[in-house]
Amino acid sequence: MRTTVIAVVMVMLCGMMVQADVKPQRDFNLQRFAGKWYRVGLAYESASFIPYRDKLKASMGIVTALPNGNVNLTMWDATPFGCQVKVYQYEKTNVPGQFTYFSTRHNMVKDITVVETNYTDYALVLKHKVFNSEYTQVALYGRSQTLRINVIQKFKAFALSRGFSREAILTPPPAENCPASASGSGR
Repeated sequence: MRTTVIAVVMVMLCGMMVQADVKPQRDFNLQRFAGKWYRVGLAYESASFIPYRDKLKASMGIVTALPNGNVNLTMWDATPFGCQVKVYQYEKTNVPGQFTYFSTRHNMVKDITVVETNYTDYALVLKHKVFNSEYTQVALYGRSQTLRINVIQKFKAFALSRGFSREAILTPPPAENCPASASGSGR
């Protein structure tokens, strides 16, 4: 009986830690964050995504800060059907470094939190803080497609702390020619 009670308490504590509020980058500066980023890491456990894990490539995006504090994100993803472009519109919140957007794929509003960035090398971003394996993602972005090992380890540790399994944490290889004219379209 005592073992069962301890196990239940441990599960509850772990669940509360996973649901703990994540704060955005202190003194987040959108102008410094704008520019070209590569998604070089992804933690995602959606059952519909599992068959595509080994096909994932690093993708490139351009973050454009708008005068009203909102953000446009243009992402290029290498897919079996070629290089696909998607544009996301993130709305600012009252908290710098936190945004919301409407996911047409999931038909819901999601939040985006820039958890940590040094602006020049990497950014750790959490999409949808309330953990749900179908909707929540952790992404690691880099100004280049290669990041230091300690940054990749930080990303993996953060994803594990948010409840992702090791199998769901990916660092995909670079995409080739996606977008074809990637030079000159960034920071």
